[in-house]
Amino acid sequence: MEFLIATTIGVLTAAGIYMVMRLRTFPVIIGTSLLTYAVNLFLFASGRLVINEPPILRDDVTSYTDPLPQALVLTAIVISFGMTAVVVMIALASYLNADDDHVDEAQDLSRDRRAGTDPEEDPDTQRGDEKESRA
Repeated sequence: MEFLIATTIGVLTAAGIYMVMRLRTFPVIIGTSLLTYAVNLFLFASGRLVINEPPILRDDVTSYTDPLPQALVLTAIVISFGMTAVVVMIALASYLNADDDHVDEAQDLSRDRRAGTDPEEDPDTQRGDEKESRA
């Protein structure tokens, strides 16, 4: 059981890091969510998971499951859901305003504006399929 949970935590972490390093906004959001799931599973597993044991400490029970990590994970799930919803709405608004969801596009455009060049005329900042084929 511990090997399965450890493997799942590792796979979620690896997939989350891979997705965070993508150049698009929505895969970054998915990767952040996967990393959150990995951390939640790690916290949940740290609470001495015992099968068929009560999560409370009574006098007649010799082994029990610690309820504190379960409460922390439940709180973390609610907070991460709310934060993911906010980030998705911000990313969606950014996509609708810029017609592109590249993560580093905003930095390129602000650098061009500081340099005084028009991003529409600069071939290095062309949007669409040409930019994806060069990446």
